[in-house]
Amino acid sequence: MRLLEYQGKELFARAGIPVPKGKVAQTVDEVVAIMRQQPAPSVVKAQVLVGGRGKAGGIKFASNAQDVVEPATTILGMDIKGETAKRVWIEQRMDIVQELYLSITVDRTRRRPVIIASAMGGMDIEEVAAKHPGAIGTYAIDPAMGYYPFVGRRLASQAEIPKSVTAEFVDILGKLYKLFFEIGAMLVEINPLAITKDGHLVASDAKVDIDDNGLFRNPWLLSWKTDVPDHPLEERARKTGLAYVHLDGDVGIIGNGAGLVMGTLDAVKAAGGEPANFLDVGGGAKADVVREAVGIVTADPNVKSLFINIFGGITRGDEVAKGLVEALGSGGWSKDKLVIRLTGTNEKEGREVLTRNGIAAVETMNEGARKAVALART
Repeated sequence: MRLLEYQGKELFARAGIPVPKGKVAQTVDEVVAIMRQQPAPSVVKAQVLVGGRGKAGGIKFASNAQDVVEPATTILGMDIKGETAKRVWIEQRMDIVQELYLSITVDRTRRRPVIIASAMGGMDIEEVAAKHPGAIGTYAIDPAMGYYPFVGRRLASQAEIPKSVTAEFVDILGKLYKLFFEIGAMLVEINPLAITKDGHLVASDAKVDIDDNGLFRNPWLLSWKTDVPDHPLEERARKTGLAYVHLDGDVGIIGNGAGLVMGTLDAVKAAGGEPANFLDVGGGAKADVVREAVGIVTADPNVKSLFINIFGGITRGDEVAKGLVEALGSGGWSKDKLVIRLTGTNEKEGREVLTRNGIAAVETMNEGARKAVALART
């Protein structure tokens, strides 16, 4: 379950993390009313679950009820990477002197939460890691020990956080760590964590992903889940009985079994790529199911390569291969941008079908992940 920015900021505010004052609106009239009540330099932000809204024109500025009409009219109903902006968040505009980065996520390899911090916020952490690897500080926390202020101070030093805000940074990190466990999060991210002109830290943005399996601990969050519209491709998948989650990357992923698909996502991330989706065809998938799965994933214009990872138990390799060939035969996707790993039941027969149609299969998941990431970059 992913939250919109305004929902994430509400959680942050409840946890005692400073956030800009703001209100959410669903119509232009509501936006105008907000600006009439509090005319001030403000930011109008599209509320969507995909990245890149600023580049798409989903963030604009206004100062009063008159000049807010145009940006509100433009953003409401805007299509941003396939998602319609049905809400905007109107928040006070801040004087920012530096942008930091702070997040907590799950490191599946070490099986514990990992904190990531950087003095170079405002851009994707992957970009910072690629261009300035020394600018990132990380710390994997033993859940049995928990968070202590020395962890925050160590990270602040490692990430070169300005000493003037180190005390606030340590305090905010402690509150973020507590929130991470209270809501059963998979990710909590503040980017940027802004240093304002008056020398304080404010969470200028909020990204929160919650594990659905833990929602029973906080049932009130379920109302937020139903309030967020599904991506069109998620709706299409649900109608055909497929488990699909839309993500922000460019490597399409199809597998059979949730565990295998999650492992494939991790392998793509480890290879330096970004998964575009999670799609599980389930056990015993027939050719028509595979064909529909390929159609759903490749309907995303952001997908630049497709990695199909099948480990056959009750799923037959020859059926998967037939469905794949049928999907490619419709002309909707090039086999030059396809990577497939096919092992298990009827593996030999499946590989023969692929070979006859000019498709080569890789041997291992990691090999396939590396190849799919490389194809997405060409």
